[in-house]
Amino acid sequence: MAPVRVLIADDHELVRRGIHSLLAPRPDWEVCGEAKDGIEAVEMAKLLRPDLILLDITMPRLNGLEAARIICRETPEVRILILSQHDPQHMAENAIRAGARGFVSKADIAANLLASMKACFHED
Repeated sequence: MAPVRVLIADDHELVRRGIHSLLAPRPDWEVCGEAKDGIEAVEMAKLLRPDLILLDITMPRLNGLEAARIICRETPEVRILILSQHDPQHMAENAIRAGARGFVSKADIAANLLASMKACFHED
């Protein structure tokens, strides 16, 4: 089975590197690209057609919630998982309303990211 292709969209290089390092040793996940802001995330979603986008909320030029809405409209087959350091309860609701399949608090990435990513593919 082909690995799940993942686009990481976060304005902080350390976060992108950290997530990349978490996914790199797992053959079932393949990082196909990285975006530094919401506009790049939208453009790369259309170009790369990843299976899943890990999308930060607070980014320059276009925030992650707005990017999620555009991506869901223009590439509806792509699944989105929102990442944020903001209040999880409030942001999780906003993420789902924007079209994301789920939400992971950045404080819980190490413990919850992989399970949340897998869950994005078991909701259909």
